Amino acid sequence: MKNHIVLFEPLMPANTGNIARTCAGTDTVLDLIEPLGFSIDDKHLKRAGLDYWDKVEVHVHETLPAFLKTVPDMTRLYLVSKFAMQDYTDVNYTEAGADSYFLFGKETTGLPEGFERQHSEQAIRIPQDDDHIRALNLSNSCAIVIYEVLRQQGFPNLARTHKYPMDKLK
Repeated sequence: MKNHIVLFEPLMPANTGNIARTCAGTDTVLDLIEPLGFSIDDKHLKRAGLDYWDKVEVHVHETLPAFLKTVPDMTRLYLVSKFAMQDYTDVNYTEAGADSYFLFGKETTGLPEGFERQHSEQAIRIPQDDDHIRALNLSNSCAIVIYEVLRQQGFPNLARTHKYPMDKLK
């Protein structure tokens, strides 16, 4: 079972860099749907802070329909949107053997409205105070969701100990 963070037309290399780092630390696949607001050549990767790029399984998809063709079970696709009715914590992500995909929208405009409406039953949200902010930061949103998913799954494949046990730090 693999979890996927999917970014629809990401614009900001720093956000994608932070998300790649989260993916590297959580054994999560990163899917990017073009067009991207930056280049993923080596020069741009280093400038964007993507020094974890080689530790992340990355798939680049030309379009949203091209990405959707790679999803074997559409019931395991979750659209993360502030317009969703269901909180991200209200979903059970523990179905054995199935990959889960968490689709996040573009930083400026989110997901395409028609697509979001068509898949509204698969939409999840992170509660926020809309009176004070337009939206949470994309990289923070990805981290919030993926760690809830991993918590429910028992943090598979993640280290339980550190190189430096606490008793040796005294």
